[in-house]
Amino acid sequence: MLKVGLTGNIGSGKSMVARIFETLQVPVFYADQEAKKILDFPEVVTQLEALFGNGIIVNGKADRQALAQIVFADKNRLEQLNSIIHPAVRAGFQTWASTHHNAAYVVYEAAILHESGHYKQMDKVILVVANQKLRTKRVMQRDGLSETLVVQRMANQWPETKKIALSDFIINNNETELLIPQVVKIHAGIANYPT
Repeated sequence: MLKVGLTGNIGSGKSMVARIFETLQVPVFYADQEAKKILDFPEVVTQLEALFGNGIIVNGKADRQALAQIVFADKNRLEQLNSIIHPAVRAGFQTWASTHHNAAYVVYEAAILHESGHYKQMDKVILVVANQKLRTKRVMQRDGLSETLVVQRMANQWPETKKIALSDFIINNNETELLIPQVVKIHAGIANYPT
């Protein structure tokens, strides 16, 4: 079974692409959703409180908005958070992947696959790209964030050009090409790739 990373900068549409893979019966692990669940684990809450103070804990759970304001404004704080979350997400993926051993491949969908270095553990990497103006507009509409906050979050991700060089497949989501044919073509190539 191959492990295929699926990534793209914020607002690129990688989650939409992941859902297309699911319609093709490909198991998809959503790392960012898993990370949100992990934030509520009691042992993680204790670590977060020790690192960021009890002001980010509300009713025994992490206040995601307060945490986001801290970490997206300070790369060192973001790295501290990632050092807690990433190992737990990766362990969860390994367990999950072992339950899908009959699949030709599984998809690991994650926003910062390259930045975390986890792309090195993938057999193939798919990158979803879109221009920054379009990505900014999408995130502002989706999350109700100001342009300043969106740009601040984008600054914590590598530029697409750097990610393109480390990816095996590129999906263009600039609304100039249909997504489904691009995904189907990649799916056909990966499904027939020797394991």
